[in-house]
Amino acid sequence: MKDIININVSSEIGELEAVILHRPGNEVENMTPKNAERALYSDILNLSVAHEEYSQLEKILKKFSTTFQVTDLLKDIVAEENVKKNIIQKLCSNENICHLNDYLMTLDKDEFARQIIEGVPLKKETLTGYLSNERYSMQPLHNFFYTRDASVTINNKVLISNMAKKVREREALIMEALFAHHPKFNAQTVNLAAYHHSENQATFEGGDVLVAREDILLIGNSVRTTSQGIDAIVNTIKENKGTKHILVQELPYTPESFIHLDMVFTFLDKDKCMIFEPLIINSSRFICIHIHIEDGEVISIKEEKNLLSALTDLGMDLEPISCGGRSDLYVQEREQWHSGANFFALAPGKVIGYDRNVHTLNEMNKFGFEILDATDVISDKVDVHSYEKFVITIKGSELSRGGGGARCMTMPVARKKVDW
Repeated sequence: MKDIININVSSEIGELEAVILHRPGNEVENMTPKNAERALYSDILNLSVAHEEYSQLEKILKKFSTTFQVTDLLKDIVAEENVKKNIIQKLCSNENICHLNDYLMTLDKDEFARQIIEGVPLKKETLTGYLSNERYSMQPLHNFFYTRDASVTINNKVLISNMAKKVREREALIMEALFAHHPKFNAQTVNLAAYHHSENQATFEGGDVLVAREDILLIGNSVRTTSQGIDAIVNTIKENKGTKHILVQELPYTPESFIHLDMVFTFLDKDKCMIFEPLIINSSRFICIHIHIEDGEVISIKEEKNLLSALTDLGMDLEPISCGGRSDLYVQEREQWHSGANFFALAPGKVIGYDRNVHTLNEMNKFGFEILDATDVISDKVDVHSYEKFVITIKGSELSRGGGGARCMTMPVARKKVDW
């Protein structure tokens, strides 16, 4: 196949070349207030509004890079019957629904991809089924449009996440299948769950893993990414026999807006980052730990003053920009809740974020970022190439209610190297 994508992401800000997305579909609305909590939502989204907002993100990304949709990739690989059979066996075995194997094999590739994501309706053809309060035999993947979480690209490898919640495990299995079977990707995958299957606490998700530089990883120790999960990543890094620095930032388990590290810290440029200041700089309760690996061995683990000072010591002197501005803690907390710290870089100094976080955007403007409306960029009303630094603002009133921002909805698989 022409134009094979060689997987490589050695920074958060390198010029974007290829990214995997998932356009939210009926799975987002296939829930009720009664089961929203099980689906990991605190509210239910309006799909038509979410579609309009997501469309802005997708159109912007298409202007800057090659984009792939999970559903399209899945359709491609299940056209091969043996691949389809293998995927079905893994998915059904994992969810203890092997009675669906034969049924799923009868579906054509389009219907298969749709039901695997939107949910397989429960047939009321047995007494158990008739009495069940469930609507689906295979539950919808309500969170899959946050493609960041189920897999992690670190340099030339893809780590398959060991998801913290059962309801999201299928996402990781699907992503593993895409990288394993789609001819478009030249990828080396590592499934840490397979290596650490006996350690149920060894969970980690992509929203907690940031590639600062080829030799530096930032990882959030959160409600979703445990210390055991971080140890599993460390063991993988050790196998490369190179020098690596892993900076672990502890996160509070509540409120839910602190679910991942990228909700309080993201990279914007070679020398700038977005932070939730009360946690990253001012907290004495949630510490930063530096794990130094050299020649395949951990040579030190120590506490650092904070994440920024640790990065400075490693040669990354970053100027922090405060989510919500710097004058009002209430505003900072409000905008952080709405993914005000969650930006996605198209290239150094060129990022995407929500337009609703006006205090954050005003603060960015003080640091030289031009604020560009997505509709103007999409219609070519403005020429992005005439700006050295900018943030493209997309609508996010509905999407943000799902609990994530632009970085959460993007899984980059290829970026150009940064000339540091």
